[in-house]
Amino acid sequence: MQPRPKICFLASDADMAEDSAISLRAIYGNVEPAQADMIVALGGDGFMLSTLYSTERLDTPVYGMNRGTVGFLMNEFNHEGLFERLEQAEEAVLNPLRMRAICVDGTTVEALAINEVSLYRGGPQAAKLRITIDGRVRMDELVCDGALVSTPAGSTAYNYSAHGPILPIGADVLALTPVAAFRPRRWRGALLPKTATVRFDVLEAKKRPVSAVADSREAHDILSVEIHSEPDIRHRILFDPGHGLEERLTREQFV
Repeated sequence: MQPRPKICFLASDADMAEDSAISLRAIYGNVEPAQADMIVALGGDGFMLSTLYSTERLDTPVYGMNRGTVGFLMNEFNHEGLFERLEQAEEAVLNPLRMRAICVDGTTVEALAINEVSLYRGGPQAAKLRITIDGRVRMDELVCDGALVSTPAGSTAYNYSAHGPILPIGADVLALTPVAAFRPRRWRGALLPKTATVRFDVLEAKKRPVSAVADSREAHDILSVEIHSEPDIRHRILFDPGHGLEERLTREQFV
């Protein structure tokens, strides 16, 4: 008989999540993240993202159970049969995006994003952006409310709300999607190889301020931002059989 996996239960600060963590620790035991074979995150998608960031150096799979308001990355909550669920779970491996933003004041902000890096205007006037892909200018001027680069995992979030495509989780592509593009008016974005480096230069940066956000890390008043996939960092997420990320991404397209 194989030994049971050592589990670390992490919970968001919501009362429901904390109460569930107390109950689960009493049933299944609990260890620190560095000693765990599996990490169980209790909360919503926001807490799952923060758990993945805080444990990325451990290469330990994370299994989420929904104790929040949004649960696209989470499994259904149940006290019972957790060892069996973990044993049967399907694994998805995600590589984050790395953002490097240079601000008007000369500071540099670097951050990782599992879902997307988004740019949005910070004032009453539309943003003006120049788009360069792998060192080649592809669009001299995009007039818009913003733009974003999304991973497949994040393609059903802000990207989809901005009318971007839903990407299969195994696709080696990124989605570049404008937000309320005014000129070129009918431009809907582009699909790029996962290996691409995307650069946005902000035109008229002082007159038309722009901010950049990597999931939840924000850089204000930027001059430029470079975005590329980070293959050396991998996040391992576990899902119940038949409810994996690939299935969820497919299902979203038929709602």
